[in-house]
Amino acid sequence: MEKISIPSYSYTAKSYCLLTKPGIILGNVITTAGGFALASKGHIDFLLFLATMVGLSFVIGSACAFNNYIDREADLKMSRTKNRALARGDISGKNALIFAVAIGALGATVLGMFTNLRTLSVALFGFLVYVVLYSFSKYRSVHGTLIGSIAGAVPPVVGYCAVSNKLDAPAWILFAIIVMWQMPHFFAIAIYRMEDYVKAGIPVLPVQKGMVQTKLQMVLYIIGFIATSSLLPLFDYTGNAYFFIVLLLGAAWLLLGLQGFKSSNDTRWARKMFVFSLLIIMAQFVSIPFSLGH
Repeated sequence: MEKISIPSYSYTAKSYCLLTKPGIILGNVITTAGGFALASKGHIDFLLFLATMVGLSFVIGSACAFNNYIDREADLKMSRTKNRALARGDISGKNALIFAVAIGALGATVLGMFTNLRTLSVALFGFLVYVVLYSFSKYRSVHGTLIGSIAGAVPPVVGYCAVSNKLDAPAWILFAIIVMWQMPHFFAIAIYRMEDYVKAGIPVLPVQKGMVQTKLQMVLYIIGFIATSSLLPLFDYTGNAYFFIVLLLGAAWLLLGLQGFKSSNDTRWARKMFVFSLLIIMAQFVSIPFSLGH
């Protein structure tokens, strides 16, 4: 008798979990928490904090699940994504869409019930930019990276708005910081994963414009990142500890970026840039609650 293979519950649950891209959720939770802390000025409402983190995590997870569905054919062509659940067929497209809608609705409900309309609106704006604009534009234009950076800059603004219910200067500074940070971060990925992007037909900058142009833009965006990050202490929204971290790590990132013009191994250099970009953004946003100017 032929043996019937039944997928285990734990394997299926893991596949659905990976559909939400937990690493992206974690990174965005950190920046959201930084925005929340900035607006809280040392007085944290822990129930509001928990609701904001949970609600936004579900919304981001939903956006990532939709993105996985849209990318399912391209994912088969790239070595780093060919084993994703949808690409492998572990989850059907229909079930993935139902799952994405369900957790998105849950996240929006949590934000709507426990935060405010502005926070929910900002979160949904980021969702739409990521799913509708970024997921499709990245196959057609080199500027897809910039569109993706706009979506990625929304989480700290969500955290800030959850407390303040305002889109004032600090909110826009947070938004600008993440846009400036994400561009060299994404370009680093595009360089060390360039072969994958060529196979998938995704027109990233190093493929379309060459390595020198990409490195130049990375350096310019890092300078922009340092400048926009410095606006928070300049206007007394944060204190000296934050300013010191921004200048020290920003200068180190800029130096590493400049070394790229003399690099003999662009893949290795780009990986270093990618790892350092993660370290600097975590250090920067974790330092905010410990370095408030008020």
